[in-house]
Formats: sequence, structure tokens, C-alpha cells
Amino acid sequence: MEFCPKCKSMMFPIEGSLKCKKCGYVKEKEEAPELVSRSNREEREVTVLEGNIDEGLPTTTVRCPECENNTAYWWLRQLRSADESETRFFKCTKCSFTWREYD
Repeated sequence: MEFCPKCKSMMFPIEGSLKCKKCGYVKEKEEAPELVSRSNREEREVTVLEGNIDEGLPTTTVRCPECENNTAYWWLRQLRSADESETRFFKCTKCSFTWREYD
């Protein structure tokens, strides 16, 4: 974020330059910092529990959509951006069917 050297208001990017909307001061391209951030986004993996890894996880009362058992292990994963809620996963204690809860 840049501020105008004349009036101390915030500068805004306009046509590759920075311009003060209050007093009209323009900071030219060669002076202006790069306004675009470039980063690589990696694909995320979803963890699925297999084998005896689920031992020690908390359980809850929820109906399994496959066998209609009423107890399942559960865990949370942040799959989307940080400002969105976590996704809750369930694994049936009887048939080991795994599903997720959508908000």
C-alpha cells in the first residue's frame, strides 16, 4: 500500500501507475512497485483413514448412510481457504464407510 507524498492519502493503481484520488498526484510506472503477486498453487490431498489409524479418534452419534450404524469416528480438515469453515469427515465404526459433512 502506498500513500501520497503530498496529502498522505492512499494511492490507487490506475493504468500501471499509482494515483491519489484526493489531490491527483501520479506516481509513474518506473517508480511504482509491482502490484501483482505471483505464486504457485499446489494440489491438495484429502486424507482418508485406512486400517487401524482411526483408533483413538473421537466418536459421535451420526447415522451411517451405508449400514445405518449410529456411531462413527470423526475428524476435521481445512480444505478451502482459511476464511471458510472446516470440512468434517466421518468413518463408520461398523462398516468403515467414509463420508463428509457439507455445510
